[in-house]
Amino acid sequence: MAQTSLPPAGNEATGGGLKPLLGVTAAILLTLSCITPASSLFIIVPSLLTTQGSGVVLTLLAGVVVSIGVGACYAELGTRTPSSGGEYAMVTHTLGRRFGWVTFVLAMGMMIVIPPIIALGTADYLAPIVNLDRPLTAAIVMLLAMGAALLNLRANAWVTSSFLAIETIAAAVVAYLGFSHAQRPITEIVAPQALDGSALTPFTAGILISGLAVAMFVTNGFGTAAYLAEEIVNPRRNVAVAVFGSLLAGAVIIVVPTIGLVIGAGSVTQFAGHTFPDFVTEWAGTRVSAAISVGVAIAILNAVIVMVLQSGRVIYASARDKAWPEAVNRVLTRLHPRFNSPYVATMVIAIPSALLAAFAGIEALLGVTGVMVSLVYLLLALAALAARRKTTKGWRMPLWPAVPVFVICAVGYAITQSAVRDLIITGCVVLIAVAYDLLYLRPRGATRFIVDPKDDR
Repeated sequence: MAQTSLPPAGNEATGGGLKPLLGVTAAILLTLSCITPASSLFIIVPSLLTTQGSGVVLTLLAGVVVSIGVGACYAELGTRTPSSGGEYAMVTHTLGRRFGWVTFVLAMGMMIVIPPIIALGTADYLAPIVNLDRPLTAAIVMLLAMGAALLNLRANAWVTSSFLAIETIAAAVVAYLGFSHAQRPITEIVAPQALDGSALTPFTAGILISGLAVAMFVTNGFGTAAYLAEEIVNPRRNVAVAVFGSLLAGAVIIVVPTIGLVIGAGSVTQFAGHTFPDFVTEWAGTRVSAAISVGVAIAILNAVIVMVLQSGRVIYASARDKAWPEAVNRVLTRLHPRFNSPYVATMVIAIPSALLAAFAGIEALLGVTGVMVSLVYLLLALAALAARRKTTKGWRMPLWPAVPVFVICAVGYAITQSAVRDLIITGCVVLIAVAYDLLYLRPRGATRFIVDPKDDR
């Protein structure tokens, strides 16, 4: 009864709020833009090449398998709770309010830190063309992304789709060059060699598992479909389609060029010191390599736009669900009168990220974000196990409960491989979240953090 008597915050009071505008194609393209397969290909895959060698393809495929399991959890929970709150709304309505609040705080930490880390790579890839200051360039990218995220969601779908086309072309060029300069048979993929420094070594299951913690996040971003659920037409069906459509498309864009690289490189030992632009330079010259670098820079901007867009909606949802003092809730739930975007919430998340990019050594927090992502995935898998206790509408994953149990085991292993420092920092974040819940939310349980499951959708 307490939940139904609450006055809506902000625009909700006047019958406003986010509107379902996205068809399934636009939802897939926006979600795929957040995965940014080209940036994963050019930034994450090289770090795997230095240890996995030609076995990198098998490691990536193993990561995709884990991601499909995580995607099944997102799809089932996202269709049951089609809220812009994303993970925290899903977890709240399965595991309870405290777990939901911890999920929100972890997600908020990732939303502040991950975009500027990605944005810092822009100057690196533009270096062959122009020399730019890394922090300043990253801050500018963050502000440009914020400006784009303030637009109407359909406008963002067009912008990000255009950028996505450019980065996909860059990945396709790399794939073509690799296959057309093949120096080893395709069987190198199934009988690979790993690297130990600059020396070749047999590729074993242990080596594959050592790279799984990174490989499983190569397609990270497919959960964006759950964040956009409230603005997707017919979310009970289309959220699942957007999750799996974007995940599989992203996997193809990443894995196929990687296969081309493995068979097109002069030697596996080159993986220890070469980047993708280095190989492209050998295959096609500096001009083509420079064009590929521009494509990667565009991919980075595209990723940051979608991340800021989804982050703003999560902050908006937290205020709509009354997670903060009432004055704060009313400010954060304001929607732009023309674009119907949560412009205050978007700026609240994007401006601190821009400042972090400009003034802090934020790359040192990359390991921490990996632990946070792992914990969120773990909570989602537990939520997927608990969700079947309720007979609600939505897509139902096949092979339940084997899929969430598999995810729990895989992600749990990834967490055990994390640095102690990263685990301690993440633990402190969780403690702060629990303290806020105990001291502020729980004593006001009838009026604070009332998470709407959007059952009417």
